[in-house]
Amino acid sequence: MQKITPFLWLNDQAEEAANFYVSVFKNSKVLNMERYGPEAAEASGRPEDSLMTASFLLDGQEFVALNGGPVFKISPAISFVVNCETQAEVDEYWQKLTAGGEEVQCGWLTDKFGVSWQIVPAQLGKLLGDLDKVKAGRVWQAMLQMKKIDIAGLQRAYDQS
Repeated sequence: MQKITPFLWLNDQAEEAANFYVSVFKNSKVLNMERYGPEAAEASGRPEDSLMTASFLLDGQEFVALNGGPVFKISPAISFVVNCETQAEVDEYWQKLTAGGEEVQCGWLTDKFGVSWQIVPAQLGKLLGDLDKVKAGRVWQAMLQMKKIDIAGLQRAYDQS
């Protein structure tokens, strides 16, 4: 059992969300679907036998999604970072997670459930962390102009003379 598990409160899309996320990430699977029993249904106002929680693994990380109703809303104040090694990997996650969602800025997006993700190439940290502050500053400025991060664009900004 992992120590910390992200828990997503959704109105009534927990099963759809679990199945969607499992389709996006490799090495992923739905673990369990729990249904509202009579007492929980009565206390929550949710229909008996409707889905309460879906637990699932995304590339080895456990998540739980709850059909909790419209009481709470997901906010971009919390996001999930997807670390990528290649532009192809950035492109794949970006394309899948923005479907029905929204591109934001600087590698951030909001998926169709309102969950915020950051799709981040490893190269970004290396370039921004360079000891040459002028080069790192150019990379920062280039990133600010991007929605999906373009590694080649960052490298061009870094290599400018």
